[in-house]
Amino acid sequence: MSSGSCLVPVGFGIACDKVLWSTVSQMSFSQGQDWSVAGWDKGRSGGRIGNESKEAALNRARRSGNVVTELKHGGVANKSAHVATGNMRKLDEDTENFKHETVDRSLSQALQKARMDKGMTQKALATAINEKPQVIGDYESGRAIPNGQIIVKIERALGCRLPRAPKKRPTASE
Repeated sequence: MSSGSCLVPVGFGIACDKVLWSTVSQMSFSQGQDWSVAGWDKGRSGGRIGNESKEAALNRARRSGNVVTELKHGGVANKSAHVATGNMRKLDEDTENFKHETVDRSLSQALQKARMDKGMTQKALATAINEKPQVIGDYESGRAIPNGQIIVKIERALGCRLPRAPKKRPTASE
């Protein structure tokens, strides 16, 4: 390319991700537009070079003196005088158990016995109540979280009543 010419986009490729460039000689400012080299490319976003990571690009910009401030999103943006130490203390002192309740052992054994007495497989029972066989397996092994609707469907399909866990009543201290 000669010293008096520059690249100017003249059209797009088929997939609109490539720019076709043409060499146009620069005119003096008095004769018309003073063109300068400009362009964009799909892979050159964010001022990164090649496969450079974001951190590497920031370090390169810091070394060259181009980074004045860095804005961090989602961190500690609100630096007010209010600190959440009270909530942290409550969480530390809390000894509550955060596990989900699973089905009672008596229910899982009764379900297994009723299913075997009826001569059904887990898959057949699951098909009868429109559930996955894994759900029946979870109930029989005691891993399932009790769901009243599923238990009622199982009772209807097996034609018997299954034992339920007693409802917890709030104590005076709560």
